[in-house]
Amino acid sequence: MAMASSISTLSDIIRVHGEGRPDHPCLIEGSRTLTWKQLYDRVQRVANGLQAAGVGPTDRVAFLEKNGIAHFEMAFGAALLNAVSVDVNWRLAAPEVEYIVNNAEAKVLVVGSDFVPILDQIASNLTTVSLILVIGDHDQYANWNAWIDGQPAGDPGIKMSADDIAFQLYSSGTTGRPKGVMLSNANLFAIESLIEDIWGMNENSINMAAMPLFHIGGSGWATAGMMKGCSTVIVRDIDPVGLISLIGEKRITHGFLVPAVLQFMVGVPGAESADFSSLELIAYGASPISEAVLTRSLEVFGCNFAQVYGLTETTGAVMNLLPEDHDPNGPNKHRLRSCGLPGPGVEVRIMDNDTDTECATGDVGEIWVRSAQVMVGYWKMPEETAKSITADGWFKTGDAGYLDKDGYVYIHDRVKDMIVSGGENVYPAEVENALMSHPAIADVAVIGIPHDRWGETALAVVVRAPGVEVTEKEIIDYSQTLLAKFKCPTQVVWADALPRNPSGKILKRELREPYWAGKERRVN
Repeated sequence: MAMASSISTLSDIIRVHGEGRPDHPCLIEGSRTLTWKQLYDRVQRVANGLQAAGVGPTDRVAFLEKNGIAHFEMAFGAALLNAVSVDVNWRLAAPEVEYIVNNAEAKVLVVGSDFVPILDQIASNLTTVSLILVIGDHDQYANWNAWIDGQPAGDPGIKMSADDIAFQLYSSGTTGRPKGVMLSNANLFAIESLIEDIWGMNENSINMAAMPLFHIGGSGWATAGMMKGCSTVIVRDIDPVGLISLIGEKRITHGFLVPAVLQFMVGVPGAESADFSSLELIAYGASPISEAVLTRSLEVFGCNFAQVYGLTETTGAVMNLLPEDHDPNGPNKHRLRSCGLPGPGVEVRIMDNDTDTECATGDVGEIWVRSAQVMVGYWKMPEETAKSITADGWFKTGDAGYLDKDGYVYIHDRVKDMIVSGGENVYPAEVENALMSHPAIADVAVIGIPHDRWGETALAVVVRAPGVEVTEKEIIDYSQTLLAKFKCPTQVVWADALPRNPSGKILKRELREPYWAGKERRVN
């Protein structure tokens, strides 16, 4: 389509498709569908209402609600003013929400009815918010939909540029206070060649937005499809059984899912007999996937799979494991353990942080990335930005990995998750992948715990598969058939479920804490 070439900012997406494909379904949530024109009309009213509330270019507005049409109304409404909608992680506790809204200096806060209890706790502590709206009824604040209906129509006509901020997403904060990641329109549109060339999305696709929209894996993936003018099916809550039927009912062609969700879906009895005939591609990423789950997913869904690796700070995917590398029985089966090749315009290097030199092929170091996708920086945190991005534009991912001779990138782990046992480096992802091939293990996390003799050793937190008995000794013995002994867990503890953040990453810090409590350092 020719019109896509005239789209280079978030506001262009809604303006171009609102006029160019007015009657094409844009957003589908449950039984509700909005065409591109209907969304554009509502978004204009949002923009005019925000402007009347004092919102202007580069101002921030905050949004606290699960996935829904309102997210897009707010995001595009802000974009028509060259303002920035900040989606707040709705799984956070009230003090964390308060911190983000105040840190972003938001002028407006929109809250879903489920999160009114949080709003009631923090409203009096908000330092910059002058307007609060609730998606639903509230005795103190205006109803979002009624408020929109009361605003005048008409596009305010404010332009965005490539350098203006399109998204401000807060990083998950597993290492401290959340940081506001500023992503420009140029960052966002640097992924454009991925959309059609690698993921195969076009204006006729039906794209599923199932992951939380406060993450780049949610909002970035949804926006990618919208750049092309396709239809987006919004999933509010993850229910594996519901997702399976939704794909057939809505004739979904594309979706992004984290490995934990794929694992749940392929575990649903009878999943393999569901209707997945419309599916063209499932992208997955955000956390390591076991070969067992990936192989089963390929069998069940019968469509192309693409792994993506990236961070909020890199506007999502900077490495891609292409569909043709997803052959569990082929000569390049080992590539299934990689996250693929650098994407279009992406440079990668593996750095030895001790010597500040590039690592040899096959040696593990920190993954650095240079690309037009690398963020503008962290909001109001110049020191943190300078620590993360070098003067010549390399972003330090904090992930440990290596390159093979063919240029494929293999992630070993977060640099900080590395276990040093008896002077040997142990990367938990490698141990977890091995353990996941045991039929009695449904999920596993490996962490380093203090050891008097070795400094640290690996402990496996295991979720048992339903109806299967297994002992600690059996798991340790099994691991020793697959891995060098120094990598193997010396202890196994049992859990009903592993703690994960909304992007699917296991919260290792939570698991480690009881074992390191009272110690000065978290390494031994």
